[in-house]
Amino acid sequence: MAEAVRDFQAIDPYVKIIGRSYYYNEVLWLALSGSGVEFSFYGKKAEITVKGDHIASSHTNQARIGIYVNGKRVIDDLVKQSLKTYTVFESDTDENVTVRFIKLSEAAMSTVGIEGITVDATRGIKPTPVNVHKIEFIGDSITCGYGVDDENELHPFSTATEDVTKAYAYQTAQELQADYSMVSYSGYGIITGYTENDQKLTTHLVPDYYEKVGKSEGRFDNILEPQSISWGFNEFVPDLIVINLGTNDDSYAKDDVDRQAEYASRYVEFLKLVRQNNSHAVLLCTLGIMGDRLYPYVEQAVSDYTQETGDTNIAAMRFEGQLEADGYAADWHPSKVTHHKAAKKLVAQIKELMKW
Repeated sequence: MAEAVRDFQAIDPYVKIIGRSYYYNEVLWLALSGSGVEFSFYGKKAEITVKGDHIASSHTNQARIGIYVNGKRVIDDLVKQSLKTYTVFESDTDENVTVRFIKLSEAAMSTVGIEGITVDATRGIKPTPVNVHKIEFIGDSITCGYGVDDENELHPFSTATEDVTKAYAYQTAQELQADYSMVSYSGYGIITGYTENDQKLTTHLVPDYYEKVGKSEGRFDNILEPQSISWGFNEFVPDLIVINLGTNDDSYAKDDVDRQAEYASRYVEFLKLVRQNNSHAVLLCTLGIMGDRLYPYVEQAVSDYTQETGDTNIAAMRFEGQLEADGYAADWHPSKVTHHKAAKKLVAQIKELMKW
């Protein structure tokens, strides 16, 4: 029936928003890993029209997207056009369908917009139910799923091989049936980004962008920089915030006790910033998958923060280090096996900590 074909914007009250996003020029724009939407309908067909940013026409590191129908990935693509419509579901008979759209690659390289959703469904679309638990993950390349689809440690970074859904954080949220939001950037840290020249890389600091919608080379609608937009913390209020930062700081700190102490001190300041924006969340500070040399300083930061503020709503956890036997992904990043193990450990810790 032709009259059942209807167009919708990717906004509440039609979809559930996943992670940080920004509605601009009638398009829902996504920057950060794992951001997206989810909706359900009873009908015969669904199409999603996707808008690329100026990176879409370049040669490398376009946004990678995944679209799922009833839990199965049906579209996996790099956004290489300014506009493209994907048929995500088609059937001769009406069916109950849940669609999830996820930005698989990270914010720093490129962004992507959902311009519209078209369905052949008499009752239109509706957001999937909100989950009981909510988690925010703050991290680096490990959280982004850097290189997880390229299990050759000698290969470099590419958005084409990055998949947040195969990383520990996304898997943890799925296992706990929690809604999530992620703030993660490859190579970023607390006092420095990843460095090989013993100099700080101060352009790559998570605290500088934590209060923003994102940080990207891509611009929303080729106009708006995500880092120019403040994030409204009332849009997603987490019960738990998992922080996994320090792997890149370690490239600079190494065994230098002054640098390690600086990391601990700045970590305390970052915890205050996180708390300022999330008054009730439990904070869980983690480290260790790609090395745990700074972990004692994570513990020190947690202890110093509690002593200084009186805030005891915080804990620390050390991840197991990745094993050669479990393989490596691009640039010696964690493999799927390593991510699975890390998720298992984190899930157990969260269940104990949160009594979920």
